[in-house]
Amino acid sequence: MDELKGLLSGAGKQLFDAAGQAITSAATEYIGSVINEMFVKKESDTKRFLPSIKNMKVLNERSKGRPSADVQDFYQIRQQCLENGTLFEDPEFPAASSSLMYSQRPDRHYEWLRPHEISDGPEFFVEGFSRFDVQQGELGDCWLLAACANLTQDQKMFLRVVPEDNSFEDEYAGVFHFRFWQYGKWVDVVIDDRLPTYRGQLIYMRSSEHNEFWSALLEKAYAKLHGSYESLRGGTTCEAMEDFTGGVAEMYDLKDQTPPNLYEIIEKGFRRNSMFGCSIEADPNVLEAETPEGLIRGHAYSITKIQLVDIETPGRSGKIPLIRLRNPWGNEAEWNGPWSDKSPEWRYIPDEQKQELGLNFDHDGEFWMSYRDFTRYFDRMEICNLSPDSLADDEFTRGKISWEMSMFEGEWAVGSTAGGCRNYLDTFWHNPQYIIRLEDPDEDDEEGNCTVIIALLQKNRRARRNMGVECLTIGFAVYRVTDRDLAQKPLKLNFFKYNASAARSPAFINLREVSCRFKLPPGTYVIVPSTFEPNEEGEFIIRVFSETANGMMENDENVGVGDIDDRIAPDVPGYVQPSPQRQAMERLFLDVAGADGEVDWVELKRILDHSFRDDNISSEGFSKDVCRAMVAMLDVDHTGKLGFEEFQQLLTDIAKWKAVFKLYDTEGSGRLSAFQLREALNSAGYHLNNRILNALVHRYGSRSGTIPFDDFIMCAVKIKTMIEIFRERDTEGLNQATFSMDEWVEKTLYS
Repeated sequence: MDELKGLLSGAGKQLFDAAGQAITSAATEYIGSVINEMFVKKESDTKRFLPSIKNMKVLNERSKGRPSADVQDFYQIRQQCLENGTLFEDPEFPAASSSLMYSQRPDRHYEWLRPHEISDGPEFFVEGFSRFDVQQGELGDCWLLAACANLTQDQKMFLRVVPEDNSFEDEYAGVFHFRFWQYGKWVDVVIDDRLPTYRGQLIYMRSSEHNEFWSALLEKAYAKLHGSYESLRGGTTCEAMEDFTGGVAEMYDLKDQTPPNLYEIIEKGFRRNSMFGCSIEADPNVLEAETPEGLIRGHAYSITKIQLVDIETPGRSGKIPLIRLRNPWGNEAEWNGPWSDKSPEWRYIPDEQKQELGLNFDHDGEFWMSYRDFTRYFDRMEICNLSPDSLADDEFTRGKISWEMSMFEGEWAVGSTAGGCRNYLDTFWHNPQYIIRLEDPDEDDEEGNCTVIIALLQKNRRARRNMGVECLTIGFAVYRVTDRDLAQKPLKLNFFKYNASAARSPAFINLREVSCRFKLPPGTYVIVPSTFEPNEEGEFIIRVFSETANGMMENDENVGVGDIDDRIAPDVPGYVQPSPQRQAMERLFLDVAGADGEVDWVELKRILDHSFRDDNISSEGFSKDVCRAMVAMLDVDHTGKLGFEEFQQLLTDIAKWKAVFKLYDTEGSGRLSAFQLREALNSAGYHLNNRILNALVHRYGSRSGTIPFDDFIMCAVKIKTMIEIFRERDTEGLNQATFSMDEWVEKTLYS
């Protein structure tokens, strides 16, 4: 923020202040990184950041539910191209090296070709779509391919991501579009169909059919969403599955922490149309090394089916759980153990069940294995549980069971809501808090518990990797609470000091999302999401999936006016009874005001600076901005001046705010820790929620996380002014007020 202030001209800064604009943490970090790149990089280097910066702006607008002038409209672009007789060339994701890589230059010359330049008679789909249409290229994004293979298993979800109106035949104009879930919103990503090739062949994702291009174009759209193809290197299958479905993902370590009911979890997941992926830990010495059993280390597989199969042997009969998996390479690299293609175990399965399973022994990357061998040879499994809107009642999902889902967006702001984990107890309670109420246990739970999946997702990190932004280390804790505990909003330090968590994320980790499944007794709980260290800034989404209703809400204060701290009034000199300093200030006012009996902001500043010159909390004097704001706060007739009675009211407010400041500035430094702002404003009689506190800290906090006296007074002035403007219009006490556009602009600009 300091760099941003330095770039603003005097007039620009006044307008910035007058508008009362609060920059969010994401915007602050984003603008700071852009400015840094512009100043420290050569011009040629800076240019390569511009497309992704523009994409980032559009994505931020979309994720907040706001329309952006820069959002590309597929139908409008296609119509313009058809009218002009041209093929679309995407300026936001150009056919250039910057769209391929951000950390280095390509090792050879790649040619960007349209599908009709690669193949005769290109088609979007060749005889429909299937999991066999996904073949991996040179890019290390097998995690994305595994998710794509899973997506093809559900026609409804697939066609939401891959719209049917994409075509090389009807109204072809070289433009295509795909839809992805991004942080609570579905966004439409528009691309042209120029694809990177080498010697006339696709270098990245491709279909098994040479003239089919939906998968290559889907990968390009996903790369555009995240800034470049290189941004897709390395990831988890569940990340892409979430972006394809809007679901919530879980990860299971099959070696150290395999839950005893894992098969039941998988079975329930398939009943709810969940999507599954799995992998084997990579060999640090060999990339995607093949094991003796035919499995590939460091490689993502998709799980496409689970089945209890009847088995009949000469000695016995019964059922055995089998799992079907697919290698995204789509070739002969398959499992070669029991139940693999053409293994002798299949002769013990009745022919009708083989037909029901759709069994084939093609070299297509797909194979079966027993559940026992699956847990033995694979190291990690990922589940993407679908949100209720993905299971609408139609022929593809009829009979499926849906989760109950709740979702909130939040922010960790330096000095305000970025309190860090419980290791930092003094600031931990400043993190955002969310209440869930679990009343009805699961129908099939013998112990009467409730299944809950809690997922904490940090926003917009992968798309900023080319700016050096990596994932924060995040996690969450869950506390059981009573109604008596919740009388205090939010829960304060003492609650966390004397109460242990009822559940928590397995670890704090630097992944896009941290999630965990719990079995909790019915009751009321508070979830506290946090970064590991305090003062790490970022935006997040917290989601709760449960088998029964969870009644999620934010545990935060209601904005309004309350009682003044007993430690402040009525014992503060000058607050009720005039002090010698106050009497001296009133005499000075009369001297300075002159014949008209009023002072403007310049004269007010002279009075206050003179009166506080020996006070260590305002040794630098009051800024012109706070003096202007003080005048505006009490200047009912908008003359730009204060009369004597208004000045007396101002002195009462200043005495109160000064006493509050001294109460919390225990070291006499002339500064408050930004983490103290909520309590200080509460003592002054103002109750604010996290969003407003974040805005105030962004606006008035320093880089060191402190707030000087002058800026604390400014906070108090702004809060009092805006609350009084609102209450003046809320004549019926309904917490509602109506303003015309010109009224709102006038009041906010002047205040």
